[in-house]
Amino acid sequence: MSNIHMVLDAKEMKRILDNITQNIIDTHKQMDKLALIGIHTRGVFLARRIRERINERRGIELETGSVDINLYRDDWTRIGAQPVVRKSDISFNIDEKQIILIDDVLFTGRTVRAAMDALMDFGRPARIELAVFIDRGHRELPIHADYTGQTLKTTLQQAVNVLLEELDGEDRVDILPVK
Repeated sequence: MSNIHMVLDAKEMKRILDNITQNIIDTHKQMDKLALIGIHTRGVFLARRIRERINERRGIELETGSVDINLYRDDWTRIGAQPVVRKSDISFNIDEKQIILIDDVLFTGRTVRAAMDALMDFGRPARIELAVFIDRGHRELPIHADYTGQTLKTTLQQAVNVLLEELDGEDRVDILPVK
C-alpha cells in the first residue's frame, strides 16, 4: 500500500494556474514594467506557463527569467557538501521592474528569502511579489504569497510534491510522508 496521496490532478492544476494568471492580470493593468522569475526548478516551468497564458490573453510577451538559490540558502551546508548549482538566467535589467517570483511550494519561507537575496545581485526591483502554486504553511520567516494557487494543510511529517509534465511526465500534486 502506497503512502502517497494525490491531491490535485492535471485538470485541477490547469484550473489553478489559470486562476493565478488571471489574478496577476487583474492586479497588473499595466504590464510594461512587469517580469516573471521562476525559482529553480519547478518555479521556472510554472513561470513559463504563466508567461504563455498572459501572452494568450493579453498579447504581451513578458520578460521571464530563472534564479538558482542554492548558494544563497542559509542551510546549504546541511543539505550536502556539494550543492547542485544551476544557472540563473536573468537576461534583462531588473532595476525598477515589478518582479513576480514564482515557486511551486511555499513552506518555511527560506527559499523565497534566498531568492530575494539572489535577485539583489542582479539589481534593485521596484517591487517583488510572490506567486506560489501550493502554500502548505509552517512558516519560519514572515513571508506570504501575493498569489496562491492552493493552500494545503500538512504536518511537518509530510512533504508536498508538485509534479510537472516538463520534468516528471505528468502534472499532479501529491502529499507523502517525509523519509
